[in-house]
Parts: sequence; structure tokens; C-alpha cells
Amino acid sequence: MAEFPVTDRNRARRLPERASYDHEAVFAVLDAALVAHIGYVVDGQTYVTPTAFWRHGTRLYWHGSAGSRMHRAQAKGLPVCVTVTHLDGLVLARSAFHHSLNYRSVMAFGVARPLPEADQAAALDAFVERLCPGRSAQARPGSAAELKQTVVMVLDMEEAVVKTRSGPPKDDPGDMEQPVWAGVVPLTLTVGVVRPDGEVPAGIPGPVPWDESRGLGFDRVLQGLGLKP
Repeated sequence: MAEFPVTDRNRARRLPERASYDHEAVFAVLDAALVAHIGYVVDGQTYVTPTAFWRHGTRLYWHGSAGSRMHRAQAKGLPVCVTVTHLDGLVLARSAFHHSLNYRSVMAFGVARPLPEADQAAALDAFVERLCPGRSAQARPGSAAELKQTVVMVLDMEEAVVKTRSGPPKDDPGDMEQPVWAGVVPLTLTVGVVRPDGEVPAGIPGPVPWDESRGLGFDRVLQGLGLKP
């Protein structure tokens, strides 16, 4: 079972029993998400930028405008912290102190660097495939001008940790007689009915698999589409 090394940066100090450094546990949380938050420091100022991302093996990728502050700062290689969080439920306890959330989260560390230009088109195809398998063969590919305006960043995950909470509240024995409801309010983002933009010609089918996944949990469907190592 492959694991990320445990260091001062990724060691879970509070409630370490909720943490894992196992590759597959980390990948499962990453593959169930489309948005990550990238933390970095430029000239002493900390920034955290939300962005779409995708994974292949132990590498994370994201893209954006070549002129953005984040990508200019990371052009020569910049240490970053990437986080992803899923909210699975509200945990309502008998005491205010023990109210909590059920969640799945990942923190990953490494040095972000730009992907070579020669590899960008294939990487962006992988991003489109992440959104909808088979889509890159249907949509118009990026033009030379569009690719020039875009930069793809890559991060080799040096360290990572996944931390989760699940289950009911953990009330103190002395609070069990409190006359108040306690338990979990589950929260799930689900796939809705796909909506064409009004310009789609008749007879063109909706995007598979999303058209076949209505009512299902979005993150679980997305995890099933995850790029494999």
C-alpha cells in the first residue's frame, strides 16, 4: 500500500485517527472534486485561488490565463498548498461544543511549475475528458491563439494527507438526557436534468454520462470518471 511521506507539513496533529496518507484514499477525495484551492505566497502576501483541476497519478494540473497573477508567480516554480473539501453533513449534537460537520478533505504540498508548451494541448484535452468523457473528440480543439493565452500548471505531490469525519455526534455522557434532537443532516450535491442552450439542433443527444446520471450524487459520479494512474 503506497503512502505519502509523513512530514511536519502534512502530519495531522489534532485527531490523527481521522487522517490517512494512503495514496488511494487521497486520490478518492481528489477524484470526487472539480475545484481546488491553491495557496501560495507572493512578495510576503498570501493568496488562495479557487480553480478547476484534474489529476493523473500523483500529479495535479490546473489551467488559466497566462497573464494571471497566480500563473505569473508560479512560472519559475513556487511552493503551493492545494486543498479540496467535500461537505457531507451537518452534525447536530446535544451540546453546542460538539456540533460539527461530516467531511472529506485533502491537503497536498509541492512546487507548482508550468507544463511545457508542447504538452499543453494534450493536458487540456485531459481536462475536457475529465468534465465529460468523449467530449474532446466532439468539441472544436483549441486554436493556436487560444493555447497561447492559456497556461497549464503541474504539481508533483510531494506530501499529502486526507482527513475525514463521518457518523453521528459524539456527545458527552452527561448530555445524553438533554431534550433536544441529535443526529446528522446529510448533504449531497446531485446531478440535475441537463439543459441545452437553445441552439442545439434536434436529434443531438445530451452529454453522456451526465444525461444518464440525473438524481445521483455528483461527487460519486465524478469520482467514477477520475483519471487513473
